[in-house]
Amino acid sequence: MFLRKTRLEPLPVTMSAVRMGERVLQVGLDDAAIATAIAAKVGLSGNAAIAVTDESAAARAQSATANAGLLVDIKVTALASLPFDSDAFDLVVVHAVRGLLASLDADARMAAMREWRRVLRHGGRVMTIEAGTATGIGSMFKQSRDAGSSDASAGIVASLQSAGFRSARMLADREGLKFAEGIKS
Repeated sequence: MFLRKTRLEPLPVTMSAVRMGERVLQVGLDDAAIATAIAAKVGLSGNAAIAVTDESAAARAQSATANAGLLVDIKVTALASLPFDSDAFDLVVVHAVRGLLASLDADARMAAMREWRRVLRHGGRVMTIEAGTATGIGSMFKQSRDAGSSDASAGIVASLQSAGFRSARMLADREGLKFAEGIKS
């Protein structure tokens, strides 16, 4: 009997539930490998874009997508004024593990969320990826997270709801990553 190895997708790709043919915008670039894996899922019939706030992130994204053989529209832009048409995307994935959202004050965060909502089609989804609870043996050697981490989780859900996303909810806290989702009504 011949056994074939299967390659598992990274957790953020699985959690995003992105499908072939969809139009996906990724905001921020924490891990270029995850960004390219999500962009690859849309295939030739879909559209992938990445919005970053600085040239170094754009260069990393460009290098990673070129090495993967992907066509991705990469823009350097302010988060509060995305250079995309309204209703242009089915899914917005926000890479915030390295503190993209936490670094913004409340007004800037709300402005960014309104932009995500603007570029999403009706019924489209936004998914945020933030640092979650540390797992594995490495977590034993790190200082425990402060007690406010569950408050931060509730904060992203409340912020998504305030920005007009319905059914905003925490999806999971696994493998050191926290996922939240909201739907444009």
